[in-house]
Amino acid sequence: MGQEQQPGRRTLLGAAVLGAAATGAVALGPAGTAHAAGPAQAAAGKDRGSPDHGRLPVPAVVAHRGTSGYRPEHTLGSYQLALDMGADVIEQDLVPTKDGHLVCRHENDITATTDVSEHPEFAGRKTTKKVDGAELTGWFTEDFTLKELKTLRAKERIPKQRQHNTLYDGRWDVPTFEEVLDWAEEQGKRRGRRVWLHIETKHPTYFRKLGLGLEKPLARLLRRYGRHRAGSPNFVQSFEPSSIQKLAELLDCPGVVLLSGLASRPWDFVEAGDPRTVADLVKPDGLKWIARFARGIGPTLDLVIPRKPDGTLGEATTLVRDAHAQKLVLHPYTMRNENSFLPVDFRKGSDPNAYGDAFGAFRRYFETGIDGIFSDNCDTALLAAEDFRAKK
Repeated sequence: MGQEQQPGRRTLLGAAVLGAAATGAVALGPAGTAHAAGPAQAAAGKDRGSPDHGRLPVPAVVAHRGTSGYRPEHTLGSYQLALDMGADVIEQDLVPTKDGHLVCRHENDITATTDVSEHPEFAGRKTTKKVDGAELTGWFTEDFTLKELKTLRAKERIPKQRQHNTLYDGRWDVPTFEEVLDWAEEQGKRRGRRVWLHIETKHPTYFRKLGLGLEKPLARLLRRYGRHRAGSPNFVQSFEPSSIQKLAELLDCPGVVLLSGLASRPWDFVEAGDPRTVADLVKPDGLKWIARFARGIGPTLDLVIPRKPDGTLGEATTLVRDAHAQKLVLHPYTMRNENSFLPVDFRKGSDPNAYGDAFGAFRRYFETGIDGIFSDNCDTALLAAEDFRAKK
């Protein structure tokens, strides 16, 4: 997931989620329990058919970069713990290496998430680049072959806030997406159900200009593992709508357009001279346009419930209702347990790194009708979702 910010279940048809279910239809939960299908279940892949296996609960819990609240993000250790905790979907962010392999990193700048600075043999690779308009100095995946990248070890990105995560610094390397797919296949066979993934293309326009386009390699891998169909247990997502449009031409699995702050513009819009902002895309006409090629949106939580000037939560917007009217699923991002990430009215005490009232915040967001939520702390999110469903 991009910009920083903060069993008896009602079920959501997994992939687009959606398929041929009609409003008021009945869906079967994991235990075979019948539940009435809501708007999102009727939101279908239209001509793309319906999922042939697997259901997601509503609200679904998406493990943000794995269990990044407990393990260094985008490591097999982080993904494994998320799955062991019971996360419904596990997220990967993809960037390429110099020789075209897709690896899992939140950014192509690996300065903060690996020990690259401790490798004297790579000192000369440190450089300054402009990525999507932002000038960055550090080490970048596109300057390393996969063999070179595999000599590095992953570490905690925000050690001052998550000092306990530093215990695991150096334990895992940077996984390739193919390794993640192998892991998901093995875990799926062991558990008797396929593992759901939420797969993001990072900076696709930037990489396309370097001759390292993400969409075709991603599509090839998903096809190789049989994850390219409408009923496959994965979503593909991007902050650049054109990346989802390209993937829609290559795959039938559901696409999700990620949305940042209201005043922001997707970078592919900037490059193409498209004046629209996220504020335009969350209007009914913008959502109608997205629904032509995507099956969902991943808005920042502030687009669902804005924060007031004092940092407390305000009133919910009409985004959930408007998106559901276009048969789009909403998986907003990102809930974290620490005070520094929570709305002011859900913080406890004065320590910014201490846990606040995350359960209260989850409840407010779930009450809006969202279909799922990204969280760094999927165990907390799962309990909150269970509480919410029990009270409905």
